Amino acid sequence: MDKKILASLPDEVNNYISGLETQITRLEELLRSANKTIYGRSSEKTRYILDNPDQLSLFNEAETYADETAPEETVVTKSYTRKKKRTKEQLAKELPVREEVLDIPEAERVCGICEGGLRPIGKELVRRELCVIPASAYVKEIYRINYSCPTCLQETDEANIIKPEAPVPVINRGLASPSSVAYTIYQKYVNALPLDRQEKDWANFGVEISRATLANWVIYCSHNWLKPMFETLMSLLVTYKVIHADESVIQVLHEPGKTPQSESRMWVYRSGNTGDPHIVLFEYQPDRSGRNPKKFLEKANGFYLQTDGYAGYNSVAGTIHCGCWAHYPRSIFIRDEILETA
Repeated sequence: MDKKILASLPDEVNNYISGLETQITRLEELLRSANKTIYGRSSEKTRYILDNPDQLSLFNEAETYADETAPEETVVTKSYTRKKKRTKEQLAKELPVREEVLDIPEAERVCGICEGGLRPIGKELVRRELCVIPASAYVKEIYRINYSCPTCLQETDEANIIKPEAPVPVINRGLASPSSVAYTIYQKYVNALPLDRQEKDWANFGVEISRATLANWVIYCSHNWLKPMFETLMSLLVTYKVIHADESVIQVLHEPGKTPQSESRMWVYRSGNTGDPHIVLFEYQPDRSGRNPKKFLEKANGFYLQTDGYAGYNSVAGTIHCGCWAHYPRSIFIRDEILETA
């Protein structure tokens, strides 16, 4: 505003206008920072930092990200720089190579000009192709050779039969093998392939397995094989000196006492880069209460806990709480806003 006009106004009005200008400048800074977070190149977007209820989840269906119009990638890029286009050899350098040699039939190895015999002069590379062998299923029948002692049979008239120890089945009296259960769990939780679609895949293999049976496989093995492994890793994780924690929003259907639209949480706990073997554990909880990390980490003591700005982690005792650079600007904004309103 023109200085002459300001000079003619009372001091109270000038102070009020000055406060408004300061507030506008502050809001412009916040807007620029928010735009940079949303549209700039960053490893963590605003939908994570600001706790947007629509934030992406590690456990959403793969169809959420599908785009049929997207071209096939031939260039690998980072968020801050662009790499040169890689050659076909570089793209598939970790894969085994199988050669297919094209040869002229022996009866046709005759020169068309002089009718003399042909001799090989070298092997020429025509092209490289990336091939895939689809998954297949087969039945493994496990037999064992039984032995008896003829001496005992002759002397006592009773056979002493010796049998090799059979491997423990992954599911008692079931058809499932460790490989079939691992394949089912991998397809569901890594490739986000629902059990009803896996049922159709098994039918394509020539095996009629219902989704109920597949669900039984997952539940049984989760309780009897994976849960003990989870508890062992959990007891080891709480002995580490650096632990990271975070939580993601998920929705669960048919959860008792909750509507399908209500939000639940998948909590993740990860060991830090301290040289120890990495451990990453997921734990489902129906809410975002701070009692969840408090109970999970109750046996840990004297460690560094690195999290975002969520106050629920403050309930974890026996730890030194640490933040991260991705959430550091948010703490500044919140602090300044509190100071301005004080």
